[in-house]
Parts: sequence; structure tokens; C-alpha cells
Amino acid sequence: MCGRFTLRVDLRSVVERFRLHDPAQLDWEPRFNIAPTQTILAVRRNAAGERELVGLRWGLIPSWAKDAAIGNRLINARAETVSEKPAFRAAYARRRCLVPADGYYEWMRGEKGQKQPYWIGLRDQPLFAIAGLWETWRDPKGARIESVTLLTTAANGATRSIHPRMPVILRPGLEPTWLGETDATRDELSACLMPYRSAAMNFFPVSSYVSRPQNEGPQCVAPAPGELERGVGAGPSK
Repeated sequence: MCGRFTLRVDLRSVVERFRLHDPAQLDWEPRFNIAPTQTILAVRRNAAGERELVGLRWGLIPSWAKDAAIGNRLINARAETVSEKPAFRAAYARRRCLVPADGYYEWMRGEKGQKQPYWIGLRDQPLFAIAGLWETWRDPKGARIESVTLLTTAANGATRSIHPRMPVILRPGLEPTWLGETDATRDELSACLMPYRSAAMNFFPVSSYVSRPQNEGPQCVAPAPGELERGVGAGPSK
């Protein structure tokens, strides 16, 4: 799964990377420990077919849900079954989005059951897009909540020893296809959901400070003492 990620850049960097011409005025500060149920940034197409940047609640609430609490369990959608699951299939067909990120966390379980957090990013892209789906839900009083889930796929060879799953990191050339800016067949959409190439990955163990969702700041992504000297990872990309 993907239950925590980072976006350590300002709003202007997101606007430039994703070619947004008229972004909404969103309050955003660089984040080092983004967790489920929080508001995250997403790029989607508006009614005019243009890209827009919005803030969405992380944890998808299907339009038919009776209770918003279901979103707490739907923070991820598996790429292998997303087109078939009732909670996701409508959004997969019509409401795909890009979730800007510059890294994510996974926890490796040790032989004695202890969990070591790792920060995982890309060497060739300091800012990338995770494939997402968004949905609109209204409570019984008519209040509107827009929410999002992140797609996951099987981990690549580089990260499989840390966790068997990884977020779907889209290659830049596939971002227009995923957004629906170009017509795509079922097979072409499925091709977007492959694991990212192993050679591009950058990862290293970090302090358990990140394990608490309430913790924030550069300390979350600081390499665990001594690990880089032993060649585990390449260190932070910024």
C-alpha cells in the first residue's frame, strides 16, 4: 500500500511541473509527512477540459456511500482490480487525476517484528505524479466532499524487499493519457499502471519519527544514522 508520502516543494513548483495556467488559490506549505484523511493536491481536468489544481481529501468516498467513514479504508486502489471494484470503477472510467509527490514512505518488517521506515523516491524526477482517482460525495444535509485514492501496483525489483506494493508512479509521457487528454483504449490505460523502473529508484531508511502522522518537517526524511555510510541509499534528493 501507499499510506504516507512527501511533497516538499512550493505551489509554484507544482504549477510549473504540471503545466497549470490558472491554478486555484490554495493554501499549501511543503509537506514531509502527508497522511490519509488529510487534504492533498491533485491535478485533474475541469469541465472545459483544462488542467486544474485542487485540494482533495485522501481516502475515496464513493458517491453511493452512506457514511463518509468508508473513505478511511479506501486510501489505495489496486491497479489489478481497479476497473472492476464497485468503489472505484466509475472513477476509473471518468475521474482520473495526478497526485504530485516527490517521495513516499514504506515500512520494512524486521525479523523480530520491528518496522523500519524507508523514504523512496526517484533519481531522475525530483517531482512526479502518482496515479489517482477522485470522487464527489454529498452527506444527507447536502454538504459536498471531494476525495481521492492512490493507485498501487506490484513493487519493482529495487523496492520489493521493503514492501510488496508501490504507488503507481506515472512516466511523464503517460500523464496526458491517464488524465484523459488523449483518447485511450483499455489496454493503454492498463499500460499506465506498470511498476516504475528499478534503476530509477532512490531509497534509504529514515528515523521512526515519521511513523507518527502528527510529526512534520525535515526530520521525517532525515536518513537514519549510519545507514548511508553503509551504502543503503543515495540520500535525500533535496
